[in-house]
Amino acid sequence: MTPPLSLAEAQAIVLDEADPLLGERVDLQDANGRYASEAVVSRRTQPAADMSAMDGYAMRGGDLAGPWRVVGESAAGRPYGGDLHQGEAVRISTGALMPADAGAVLLQENARRDGEQLALNGEGEPTTRHIRRAGFDFRAGDALIEAGTRIGPAQIALAMMGGHSQLAVHALPALAVLDSGDELASDPAACAAHQIPASNGAMLAAMAAPYARVVRRIGPVADQLDALLAAFEQAGEADVIVTSGGASVGEHDLIRPALEAWGATIGFWRVAIRPGKPLLVARKGRQWVIGLPGNPVSSYVTAFLFVLPLLRALAGAREPLPELFDMELLTDLPAGGDRLEFVRAHQVGGKVTPTNERDSSALRALSASNGLIRLEIGAPVARRGDKVGVYWLENGGIA
Repeated sequence: MTPPLSLAEAQAIVLDEADPLLGERVDLQDANGRYASEAVVSRRTQPAADMSAMDGYAMRGGDLAGPWRVVGESAAGRPYGGDLHQGEAVRISTGALMPADAGAVLLQENARRDGEQLALNGEGEPTTRHIRRAGFDFRAGDALIEAGTRIGPAQIALAMMGGHSQLAVHALPALAVLDSGDELASDPAACAAHQIPASNGAMLAAMAAPYARVVRRIGPVADQLDALLAAFEQAGEADVIVTSGGASVGEHDLIRPALEAWGATIGFWRVAIRPGKPLLVARKGRQWVIGLPGNPVSSYVTAFLFVLPLLRALAGAREPLPELFDMELLTDLPAGGDRLEFVRAHQVGGKVTPTNERDSSALRALSASNGLIRLEIGAPVARRGDKVGVYWLENGGIA
């Protein structure tokens, strides 16, 4: 039996072979959650002309002492169309175009107005600080969004401001999640003492949903070779098949032989991490199979480290791996062991507290966590105030 791979080796094997799916053009609102397949280049300049950033009065740049006579108004969407002469001012609103000859803005709260007569009130003077210059945000021809960027609400707004109504994005992968195990019950309300609810499938489907166009659940599937073969066939043309359970070395762990009988090629099996050592990766043609351990925390951690990065890579992400943040410990952390370990933790305000629970079946501790501390192999004891690497978890219910 070959030694387990390191996490970096195993992730590299997967991501080096994960070519993004083909792209398509979609309406802006349908691009939410997708990855740009090409750079988005602005078709317009923003702002297109000088605008006021505040409510007040616009006047010529060399006419700052006053008094002035108010000769008109420039409102957002309704610019002032006349000329602006010495000794004149135009009432102006936030977001309104500056008159052609204007070069300064007097804030409303710094003005004293009597009818059409305008003067300083002693609180401030006209200034150029409150003018948004043409193109200060971006200009036509500027690259707004890089290829491989995930499109969210801000990117949708930016692309529209840049003159786009559609975006080129990669297709999202289709996912099948297969629960296996004789001990699994599909109905959590009808679960005998020798059974457990099939919670892994629901958990994995929820984790993957933001990165997949469809998530199909299959199972629970019995620990029988023919049942597993039928389940793989049922997965159809899914780009990624994720199994939970049956990936270890027990006599009832049949995922590996079932995959080989199905015609898949095993890429690697076992990764030197805790929890999640018995992880399996296989391919059949263009389809990927990720075999996760059955213990729920092991399944969660390995899905976070392998399934989600694979889905992001297939969807065209430029940076598919999760980001690691340095955070200050609020309590001591024991020394690392002979495997890279991921410790459930709660983090807030840049500081993190590890949980005391390490059992890989304990879902309550996972649910109360919003971070995973990366505890390196052989790391010394870390003390309160030391910095450790932490992955952010988007778990619900975290204050």
